[in-house]
Amino acid sequence: MANYYNENTIIYLDGQFVKAAESKIDLYSQSLHYGFAVFEGIRSYRTTNGSTQIFKAKEHYDRLKHSADSLRLPYNYQSEELIEATYEVLKQNNLQNAYIRPLVYGAANMSFNLNTEAHLTIQAWEMGAFLGDKLLRIGTSTFQRPNPKGFKITAKASGHYVNSILASYEAKDRGYDEALLTDMNGYVAEGPGANMFFEKDGQLLTPSLGNILPGITRATVLDICKDMGIAVEEKFFTKEEVYAADAAFFCGTAAEVIGWESLDGIAFKKDWNDTLGKKVQDAYKALIVANK
Repeated sequence: MANYYNENTIIYLDGQFVKAAESKIDLYSQSLHYGFAVFEGIRSYRTTNGSTQIFKAKEHYDRLKHSADSLRLPYNYQSEELIEATYEVLKQNNLQNAYIRPLVYGAANMSFNLNTEAHLTIQAWEMGAFLGDKLLRIGTSTFQRPNPKGFKITAKASGHYVNSILASYEAKDRGYDEALLTDMNGYVAEGPGANMFFEKDGQLLTPSLGNILPGITRATVLDICKDMGIAVEEKFFTKEEVYAADAAFFCGTAAEVIGWESLDGIAFKKDWNDTLGKKVQDAYKALIVANK
């Protein structure tokens, strides 16, 4: 089991820097019982000049506010103050290449009444390649992404990730590395914690917004493609269209950019090193450690 903290680990909790081992959550929290919380996954990196950089910090904390507002969780923070607090968490724990987890959760509330107060914590731990460094064998899941009419699909809400975990468990039980989920119409949506792109005839395609989480890394990949002159089309498509693709990859904060070997046992046509995805992967790796 991963060791996320020890007796010396410091976290941020409601404006204070405290020891993780001495912190506690109310067991009557609506968040614990009903999954009613929001969070972010953020990465920090040691840059080429040795400093620490939190990648896309403002974008992540702005989305955290959007998520909290979407679930009507009280949120009285400015992104800039939370970014400053996050750098302090990294400093106090002597971390550079780290995964950062801000979480907004409710106080004691065993009813379905509106939360009148909420807590915010920022935690961090060392993290390497979340999905490894080898090409992934992906399996289409029997689970579908939630209908946007039933959830605030653009919010990064804790309860949504029961769906992600079940899909990932199923894929691994079937011998795959990770899952690919479809939406309620049967179109390809995303992975349990990452967006997807595929290559066909010299361009990239990715699922349209609407039934997926609009990922920050997805937006970064779109920016990279624009800068590199790589054509990208956003559309709805089936898994059968992906079977015929030249290549495919996941992208996400934890996953970064990671190529696929196959989907449902069907291998892709191109060698990964010759793909547009590899070019995007290399550009992304350069970007995250740039001195900015």
